[in-house]
Amino acid sequence: MTVQEPAAHAEPAGIRPAVRAVPAYPFTSIDVPIKLDQNESPYDFPEELKQEVYRRLAERDFNRYPDLHADALKHLIGRYEDWPHTGVVLTPGSNVLIKILTELAGIEQTVLTTNPTFSVYSLEAQLLDATLVQVPLNPDFSLPVAALKTELARHKPGVLAIAQPHAPTGHIDTDADLLELLEAARDWVVVIDEAYHQFSGTDRRDLVRRYPNALSLRTFSKAWGLAGIRAGYALAGPEVAENLQKLVSAFNVNVMTETVLEVALEHPEYMKARIEQCLRERARIQAALADHPNCQVLPSQANFFLMRTPNADLAYAHLLAHGIITRRQDNLHMLQGCLRVAVGTPQENDRFIAAMKAFH
Repeated sequence: MTVQEPAAHAEPAGIRPAVRAVPAYPFTSIDVPIKLDQNESPYDFPEELKQEVYRRLAERDFNRYPDLHADALKHLIGRYEDWPHTGVVLTPGSNVLIKILTELAGIEQTVLTTNPTFSVYSLEAQLLDATLVQVPLNPDFSLPVAALKTELARHKPGVLAIAQPHAPTGHIDTDADLLELLEAARDWVVVIDEAYHQFSGTDRRDLVRRYPNALSLRTFSKAWGLAGIRAGYALAGPEVAENLQKLVSAFNVNVMTETVLEVALEHPEYMKARIEQCLRERARIQAALADHPNCQVLPSQANFFLMRTPNADLAYAHLLAHGIITRRQDNLHMLQGCLRVAVGTPQENDRFIAAMKAFH
């Protein structure tokens, strides 16, 4: 019997066309001394807290499954955030929450957001065959409220995603604009993505309390400095939280993550001190480059900023030659010539400032 060999480079027929059509997540790691490309905290988890994590891990069983839905952590987060633990949904990073929010209310419905926005919103909408609608930001990067309201009325309800502060611009919108959108989106699931809210001093929990269809998305990756641990959470009303939890895989928060977050939530003072330093450094960079003849540091309320240059390719290469990696954003709508730069340590920022002063 002759067995026919499969055709060379044959693609499995079962893969959905939407998945084939979407490119992979747009990031390539480059090893350089100064990493300012992913909006991470430049500081590691404090050594004394790491030691406490190691001590507690040594006492825990690795052969047993973790808490089914991370209920113990939900109580801790709820206490820290002054939020009912039943309204906390925890996953390995807010990227996972964006995916399941698209599953919750986007599939066969609509994902409405701005252009530009955090790329995962549009990526997940496309992967899951949701109708993706993106409305350009205003020239000052503020929300296009009237245009968004038009699209809310035009499309089948789904997910409305609003970042505060906005990524990748660092812009903050007014309470009045957010209220106007929430009033118009009562039939939608409204995601207020607050990944960077500690740096802007804003807090939209009151809006979530007022509108049961809204939720606040938060993360341990930025201000808490725990990007490597992978943990993000939503603060939601009971109905949204209950249904969102159905889409979260069982045992999705592992024992190490549980332990690290437990210790971090017991010692939030380290995080608050780092936020203050980040804000001082952000202001120092803005002041140092305010009169630069060939670049403009744009205002930001996050732990990063956009820098507009005459030629993003040349600026990116110049910084890379100085051992500094940033994130190109010049392919995005409205962001021609822009690089996105995370605020680093004082020493890293010194080198960034010096490198940019040498850029002509």
